[in-house]
Amino acid sequence: MSPEFFAVLAVIIAAMAFDYTNGFHDAANAIATSISTRALTPRVALAMAAVGNFIGAHLGGDVAKTVGDGLVKLELGIPSLGVVFAGVVGAVAWNLITWWFGLPSSSSHALFGGLVGATLVAGSALGDVQWRTIVDKVLIPMVASPVVGFLLGFVVMVAIMWIFRRGNPGRLNRGFRIAQTLSAALMSLGHGIQDAAKTMGIVVLALYTGGFQDNATDIPWWVYITTATMLAAGTYSGGWRIIRTLGRKIIDLGPAEGFAAETVASSVLFFNAYVLHAPISTTHTITSAIMGVGATKRLNAVRWNVAGNIVIAWVTTFPAAGLIACLMYFLVRPLFN
Repeated sequence: MSPEFFAVLAVIIAAMAFDYTNGFHDAANAIATSISTRALTPRVALAMAAVGNFIGAHLGGDVAKTVGDGLVKLELGIPSLGVVFAGVVGAVAWNLITWWFGLPSSSSHALFGGLVGATLVAGSALGDVQWRTIVDKVLIPMVASPVVGFLLGFVVMVAIMWIFRRGNPGRLNRGFRIAQTLSAALMSLGHGIQDAAKTMGIVVLALYTGGFQDNATDIPWWVYITTATMLAAGTYSGGWRIIRTLGRKIIDLGPAEGFAAETVASSVLFFNAYVLHAPISTTHTITSAIMGVGATKRLNAVRWNVAGNIVIAWVTTFPAAGLIACLMYFLVRPLFN
């Protein structure tokens, strides 16, 4: 077997490790609200999230093409595979750090930051960062999606409160717990469409850079299956530290609030995937929607100190993962020559 084969294999293994950590790190995105409102039991919610992620992974081809072909341009060959490997490992490391502290940071931005950081430190001889795409498809959505999620969460929750203002609270809670089954399923599907696609993009980038296919946009069938399986497995393993943060520490969620937040977040995910083809952060979207929903009660219903820590994690994710990837590149560069 050729050296290129083993280099590509190393990148794919790293990408699958990232996919798995993405699953247990971001499982909270889909199910934390349903668990905290007791709409679903933890294991049922995790199983639903795993199935939704598996199905959604097969529907995210457009996002995968943006990641595989639009963020960086690398020269063909083994040295460039070292760049991709370092970028993915940087993202895995940041995922584990934020998971340990229970912070719902963005796995997507960790991956993008790692890839950009490794490409920059490798120099123009190996590749270039496509800054226009980074700004249009990563940085602008990174700012816009939390703002949109917060505002829509607020508006949708106000509408629900007005429409059901004369309803029986007990009956309404039961109804919204049932409705949350659907909204949580849509959230899981949207998470799969967005987050599995990013790993698929990395695998395709590795195949192209290693010379195993002639472009960075075609996605082989086995990449869909492998990526979907790893994301689903990671999701089912849980991620309880972050689930507790999203489900209990930001606000005290009721069934109506959970339904509103999940509905808003999944809508934003679908819009960006199929209209803008933009790989946005599911973490940013659902967290900001929860904050917007909570703000309808009163501003101090949101625990802003917790929210502040989350925002700090959001802001630092891209550069922190990039820095880790830079350090990793220097360590692995001798192995990819």
